[in-house]
Amino acid sequence: MTSPLFEPFTLRNLRLDNRVVVSPMQTYCAPDAIAGAWHRTHLARFALGGAGLVMVEATAVSPEGRSTNMDLGLWEEEHAQAFADLTKAVHECGARIGIQLQHAGRKASTAPPWQGFAPVPAPQGQAVIGPSDKPASSNAHVPRQMDADDMARLIDAYSASTRMAARAGFDLVEIHMAHGYLLHSFLSPLSNDRTDDYGGALENRMRFPLRVVEAVRTHWAPDKPLACRISSVDGVSVGWSIADSRILADRLRRIGVDLIDCSSGGMILPERDMLVPRGPGFQVDFAADLRGHTGLATIAVGQITDAAQANDIIASGRADLVAIGRQMLVNPNWALEAETTLSADHTYDHWPRQFGWWLGRRRHATDTR
Repeated sequence: MTSPLFEPFTLRNLRLDNRVVVSPMQTYCAPDAIAGAWHRTHLARFALGGAGLVMVEATAVSPEGRSTNMDLGLWEEEHAQAFADLTKAVHECGARIGIQLQHAGRKASTAPPWQGFAPVPAPQGQAVIGPSDKPASSNAHVPRQMDADDMARLIDAYSASTRMAARAGFDLVEIHMAHGYLLHSFLSPLSNDRTDDYGGALENRMRFPLRVVEAVRTHWAPDKPLACRISSVDGVSVGWSIADSRILADRLRRIGVDLIDCSSGGMILPERDMLVPRGPGFQVDFAADLRGHTGLATIAVGQITDAAQANDIIASGRADLVAIGRQMLVNPNWALEAETTLSADHTYDHWPRQFGWWLGRRRHATDTR
């Protein structure tokens, strides 16, 4: 009998072979914003390793939207052509592939993490922008408050990137609305202190992010699913709340979003003890809550590391998919090994034939060649 984690899952016309998702994880190795051999190799190995859906890391929709000067981008045809090679590689290795579109907002224009995310000059002629002039931290850029022209330009940028993602062969688009980046910074009262139609009340703070989602849905094929990653809460009893996320998720559902990727955090909080306590599966309850309140499919993410844990999340109905991040870096064959662990016969029959034949031979054969 198939374990729940390895049952197929369908959203619109996209069928995933199992419920294992590789989280979008930034690798900071695209100085020209173009996907290269590193990205093809890095992501195709997860497909060979059995994951049902492989997500490309956060990819900027405009030059000033890169969080670091080494991020991927998708605003020119050259970017789309490189991504077409990547999607082909992942498809040929047996998985579906999605891309996470983002604008870093007030967290843009920094050095990579191994250089401390230190602020660096914005691209020539560009500015670090945000919902207001509040910086993300004490040593970050002071952003310029966005005006109506900025919003219109970015809606066009998201639309153009979505069309390019379709031409590049992606199966799913995920809009990054989490972790303190641009769209989350509009949503959260900790970062948005505007006094116009885009600040103050929840409906106003949601206005621009929802306009972006509407544009992406319009330019994304109606038979392909659309996902959003959100910070389900900013912290414990501070800022954006799970009640706010329920309202947002319901609005996203009505626009045509199919899937909510349930993360948390990303804001500098008044007190560090207001951070969501971290531990195994510490964000699963958010996925369960939003799934139950809205009927949307959800992804659970956050310190999900072993097969039994992931299988229980699916079996108990707390989420529809589980996203594995750093554990995939430890073991790109995580999904294949999880299926072996959960199966009654513990064979290698479900592994790629090129792998399974050798591994089964090692296990059962008597010769040592």
